Amino acid sequence: MHHQVRDMTRAFANDVVRPLAEGLDRDERFPSEIYDQMGDLGLFGICVPESMGGPGFDTVAYALVMEELSRGYASVADQCGLVELISTLLVRHGTDAQRARWLSGILAAKTRVAYCITEPEAGTDVSGIRTSAVRDGGGWVLNGGKIWIHNAPVADVGFVLARTDPEAGHRGMSIFIVDLHAQGVSRGPKEHKMGQRASQVGALNFDDVRLPADALLGQEGRGFHMMMSVLDKGRVGIAALAVGIAQAGLEAAVGYAAQRKQFKQPIAEFQGVQWLLADIAKDVEAARLLVHSAAHKLDTGADATKYCSMAKCFAGDMAVARTADAVQVFGGSGYIRGFEVERLYRDAKITQIYEGTNQIQRMIIARELLTKGAAA
Repeated sequence: MHHQVRDMTRAFANDVVRPLAEGLDRDERFPSEIYDQMGDLGLFGICVPESMGGPGFDTVAYALVMEELSRGYASVADQCGLVELISTLLVRHGTDAQRARWLSGILAAKTRVAYCITEPEAGTDVSGIRTSAVRDGGGWVLNGGKIWIHNAPVADVGFVLARTDPEAGHRGMSIFIVDLHAQGVSRGPKEHKMGQRASQVGALNFDDVRLPADALLGQEGRGFHMMMSVLDKGRVGIAALAVGIAQAGLEAAVGYAAQRKQFKQPIAEFQGVQWLLADIAKDVEAARLLVHSAAHKLDTGADATKYCSMAKCFAGDMAVARTADAVQVFGGSGYIRGFEVERLYRDAKITQIYEGTNQIQRMIIARELLTKGAAA
């Protein structure tokens, strides 16, 4: 099954995604036509059970899909990862009515989603969120704002973390499913980013947005824990995305080294270039194995937090360092817009930052070691 999923996704990335990547990066365009095709192929909500309308695959399959899509273009993989987080929340915590209302449209790419946590004073420190939801009759009133939200300029529905009990700390937050076309919702301008430029990012503001009682996802006061519970899988997804970026860089560097000539011979004949290629290849493979190991642990119910953080941290750092090496193989050409490795280098940087910075991943790894021991 895993080979079939990988091969199908690789063919889609090669035939549909990769040819459009340069233009999408240049124009910062949301490629809805690609996402429609992905919905038709079942590439969204990889782990959603068949009984709920999904493919019913495991986390290893999800990692393979993320890597192959990212080989084509990381922004497209990013959309797949976003839908995976949202659909996991719905599967684990949604009511039958909520799943019936939202899940099919999300998996078909007809309903665009946003995962809404970050605020100006609450990035890494989620406990700092100020967005609030207050009971009003049978429903809620939502006020506040979010920044750096993936899909904010185009999303139809947001899964919004808000404070429902100001005195309860982490236990005073809840998740609400918010119609982003509702009265009181406004959007900031689309941000212009260094990389992954076709991924739309912006701000969302909520001004006395009225929500029905059934907008609450899961148990009141458990929103922080629910959001955090999907981050292990999210980190596996970002790690796989980073591997895909670096794999694309490796392929480009190998191809260029074989055909670029200096001193009357291909530069692949020079030991210095060979060592660059070897270092890229060995680190890509090491990161891939870390990703698959973490995914397997999630699938078997093992304690996977440390391994998911290891995979994300190593793969993100690797992608930045090794796409820099791919640029080096290309020389001056690698610094010029229009060469794939220039884009890959820019796309890689965010993998060290989102889904928890790599400094936070190191803190998580150390905490796990100090509380649970160093035994494998």
